[in-house]
Amino acid sequence: MKINEIFHSIQGEGATMGIPTVFVRLTGCNLNCEWCDTEYAKTEGDKFTIGQIVAEVDKFKCNQVCITGGEPMCQDETPKLIDELLGAGHLVTLETNGSIGLEKLECSPLLMISMDIKCPSSGQAEKMNFSNIEILGPTDQLKFIISGKEDYDYAKEIIRKHQPASVIIMTPVDGTNLEELVEWVLEDKLDIRVLPQLHKIIWGNERRR
Repeated sequence: MKINEIFHSIQGEGATMGIPTVFVRLTGCNLNCEWCDTEYAKTEGDKFTIGQIVAEVDKFKCNQVCITGGEPMCQDETPKLIDELLGAGHLVTLETNGSIGLEKLECSPLLMISMDIKCPSSGQAEKMNFSNIEILGPTDQLKFIISGKEDYDYAKEIIRKHQPASVIIMTPVDGTNLEELVEWVLEDKLDIRVLPQLHKIIWGNERRR
């Protein structure tokens, strides 16, 4: 597998925000989002075997592992990597952009799928695979990155149409300016969570940690 980086930090997004986590960032992405903050992960990386990846993860003595990118599902070996990490006793979060089918993933109470739905401001909204929403369960999460009212209204319509069973999260595009988004959610009485990106509050736009 081609790996961009493996590092130990805290989870900055979603339901496990703040928990110490080992991040396995895979190289490659099939999308080109306007506000992407990991452009370097599209091409930079080195080859690792799955055994080498698991060994690197285990060095950190940390139970939580997040497989991220880029887009992890671009690499065929990702489901096997997840299975190996689960077999080693890790709790695994898969961060995926929602455009590639997730049917090959094996269900496990130790695996959380964290899936994006790209909104219009990303320039990639038409590339989403909405059938993935049906795969998500109550312990998974569906995330929308919101840059303005158009994105918010789009997200509302997706929620109304697909009725996800998962936790639903909205985050402002820069990760920290929450007030306007909170006002919209409260006004519409949406049953969702509005969350910042904790890593950006702590470290700004630094590459990692």
